[in-house]
Amino acid sequence: MGASESVPTGSQNPEDGITTVSERTQGVDPILQRLESLQISKPILTTAPAEGTLTDILVPRSVSSSTSGVVNPNVLLELFSMYRDWQEEKAQKISKKQEEIENKIEVVDALAVKLLQRFNYSASSMKTTSNHLSEVHALQVELGELKGRLTEVISNCDALCKRISSEGPESLQSSVKPLTAVVASTTNQLKEQ
Repeated sequence: MGASESVPTGSQNPEDGITTVSERTQGVDPILQRLESLQISKPILTTAPAEGTLTDILVPRSVSSSTSGVVNPNVLLELFSMYRDWQEEKAQKISKKQEEIENKIEVVDALAVKLLQRFNYSASSMKTTSNHLSEVHALQVELGELKGRLTEVISNCDALCKRISSEGPESLQSSVKPLTAVVASTTNQLKEQ
């Protein structure tokens, strides 16, 4: 339909109707540009003068090789030069596109190498982290065991201190305090500082 387009208005109205939308193209059509740039060329072959009279039409002349048709060398040279120019232009376009493609391939290749390096670094970091995390569980178990032993030692030490202060020799009773009292006083001193 050219620059206008007709569209049925379907769901907007229950009644049937046609809406025409006109669009104006911003640029010039390249095919139209090429058609306008065409020029009438000179004929390649030159022919004998046209038959202009009734006698010329009714009485055929003998056709000799000199009057049959001669190639105009200037026109032929112009055609060959136009063809050469066209061929060179196409070759330049192809080489330019080839260079652009090669540049894009180089960029993509460099990005792929960087991406691979980052992936390898991430994979090694994840592997190292995984190894560290697998060791954490064993450390937690070991820390729990040490905490239990330390609690037991503190409990035994506290019981021994209480026993010395209650049943021990008099020289030691005044100097020995229960471990829980020592820990509490140390904690208070640390808070004051």
